[in-house]
Amino acid sequence: MTAQASALLRLLCGPAAAAAALLALPGAAHADFRLCNATASRVGVAVGYKNGANWVTEGWWNIGGSSCETLLKGPLVARYYYVYALDYDHGGEWGGAAFMCTQAHEFTIRGIADCHARGFDRTGFFEIDTRDQRSWTVQLTETPAKTQASSPSVNATPPAETAQAGAAPARTPAR
Repeated sequence: MTAQASALLRLLCGPAAAAAALLALPGAAHADFRLCNATASRVGVAVGYKNGANWVTEGWWNIGGSSCETLLKGPLVARYYYVYALDYDHGGEWGGAAFMCTQAHEFTIRGIADCHARGFDRTGFFEIDTRDQRSWTVQLTETPAKTQASSPSVNATPPAETAQAGAAPARTPAR
């Protein structure tokens, strides 16, 4: 709202109504790919996606327990994103069957072919279908199993939805 329009609103409606109208205006919508770690553990996260004709993998984001992090800022560039996460405190990982390149330290890697030949690790990521939304949030959670052990699950949702993604990836021992 311009300063001129705000002044006119104050004249016509009074200061209280003008303040309420300003608070009701929609702000700039956030368009990001976020990950929330709903476990008690610290996790390391890598993400993969196709940007035009090129595959890109990026990592590592270190996310504390019960916290969220924006992994990619701005509108999403792809429908499908791929996530791999390691539980630093209790071991284990969230992974899948989509293999991409990673390395032990911070990275941005272009391409997913010949990981080992190029000096990278080949890592299995799980797929997130964002349904072409502009923003998306992935939640890593642990669901208590019937035994003492717990198995992780993933809840992937756009900002205004709470629908759960398909089957949760299985946790396997860390390498």
